[in-house]
Amino acid sequence: MIDKLFSLIFNGTNKGREEKAIKQQFFDCINNHKINIQEIYYWLQKNITCSNSIYLLGYFNYHGIGIDINKKYAFELFQKAAELENIVAQFELANMCMDGDGVDQNYEKALELSKKLTEGKYPCGINLLGYCYKMGIGTEVDSQKAFKLYESVANLENLHGICNLGVCYENGIGTEINEQKAFKLYQKAADLEHSEGMNNLGYCYNNGIGTDFDEKKAFKLYQKAAKLGNEFAQYNLALMYEFGDGIEENFDLAIYWFKKSAEQGNIKSQSDLNILLNE
Repeated sequence: MIDKLFSLIFNGTNKGREEKAIKQQFFDCINNHKINIQEIYYWLQKNITCSNSIYLLGYFNYHGIGIDINKKYAFELFQKAAELENIVAQFELANMCMDGDGVDQNYEKALELSKKLTEGKYPCGINLLGYCYKMGIGTEVDSQKAFKLYESVANLENLHGICNLGVCYENGIGTEINEQKAFKLYQKAADLEHSEGMNNLGYCYNNGIGTDFDEKKAFKLYQKAAKLGNEFAQYNLALMYEFGDGIEENFDLAIYWFKKSAEQGNIKSQSDLNILLNE
């Protein structure tokens, strides 16, 4: 069971599936086997014998599964598993160091781990390294390197990579602007139930990027992605309800979706929500 749970996370991470989707699959697997989450947690505590078990104990602590969230302890466990060459643990560490999530921000460490994963040809690492070069995390900005890495990982069918390559084509990052290619890449990710792809595809329809302007299609895509928990889609959906773009104005639903997005830390939603509530 432990190896099965780890495999779900490993495969989902390298396919570029979103965290919420991986977590849902994780819970579905546990429920299908009718195993109590608390029992798994206690078993992991007593059986830290391999890197997968160490990583999973960290995963439980990071997400507060069967225990209160404890990101500091999760980081320590990920670090221990990473030292045993656990790939997903190295990926988790890189993200935590990059975001200062439960640990002091350390861009150099994030870059180092991303490079290590890339050398091992792991899609999750290749995509993350592309992000480092795109944003200048632990290194100077290098749009051409970012584009090549995103192109490489997109060819491996990694969903995050497909979306990021689309962003490069849409905005001319490391390549010439090609809105049609961006649209097709977003469509590919959206067809595979990737909420970021859905949101970006919705934005294309909403603004006539690489396709004809179509507010109704934009609304449906924003709505679907918003229900999957995408904070940017929730914000875009709220705007459509606020201004009646392609649908009837509905301030109650605008407030609802602004709140949903704001709860995830979206600054634009927090600002627009305050304005709407004080009108």
